[in-house]
Amino acid sequence: MTVVDLAPVVTSLRDLPVLPSIVLDLIHSLGRDDVDVTTLAEKMSRDQALAAKLLRLANSSFYGLAAKVKTVKQAIVVLGFDSARALAVASHVIDGFSGSGCTRVDVADFWRHSIATALCAKNLARQAGLDQDAAFIAGLLHDIGRLVLAINFPDRYAEVLEDCERNDATMYAAELRVFGLDHQRAGQMLAEAWKFPPLIQRAIGQHHAPAGADVGDLPGVVHAADAMVHALELGGGRHVAVPRLLDAAWDSLGLTPEHLLAVCRETEGQFEEACRLLM
Repeated sequence: MTVVDLAPVVTSLRDLPVLPSIVLDLIHSLGRDDVDVTTLAEKMSRDQALAAKLLRLANSSFYGLAAKVKTVKQAIVVLGFDSARALAVASHVIDGFSGSGCTRVDVADFWRHSIATALCAKNLARQAGLDQDAAFIAGLLHDIGRLVLAINFPDRYAEVLEDCERNDATMYAAELRVFGLDHQRAGQMLAEAWKFPPLIQRAIGQHHAPAGADVGDLPGVVHAADAMVHALELGGGRHVAVPRLLDAAWDSLGLTPEHLLAVCRETEGQFEEACRLLM
């Protein structure tokens, strides 16, 4: 097996979307206590594309606001800065990768699954008393390594898909055989290059097998959300089997069957509208 060294590719973001500076600023502000919200809100207001997205999101039926929001500052007030930041990052990343020209992954189906996982992770995080907006971002980007691999190495990724079909293999097992690393590690490398907080990096890099204290934190949330939306058949593609949900993750999050039912209902109810807004 030939091991592909992805470090230079991901670090330089060669052939990958370059995020606008305001989005990188928003990413770098995640998990920090010294965030200058006023300055970031001003920057968000001056970015016309970002401002339009936030206004569209704030005025959608998804939020059901009583009065029409007319400015970005109003949108940040009614949505909350954390939620506005998460939505801004999400929409820019989706837009950036949607025009990548990737032929080995159904990009629309990929983002539908990712959005479902983001919604489910946010709903699970609320039930578990964890950071909902960080869970949303981590859930949205948990499989981003698949696009990193497919965009940069399309022929090798075709081998991965063939291995999945021929041997009924899991995606990450086939990636390990073909590349020497899987989409979890590739995604974590991208999250490191974009300077996401370490906890979000680990949630992306461990979403199939969170370990230690992370089992009861964001990595465990994203792990559970990924399994749940596969079981609900909300996107995912024909090559992806339902991943195994670790008992330790479920137990560590302190969730009950009632929580599970509530989260499933919420996620299914929000799914199509969220796809319409973000894609």
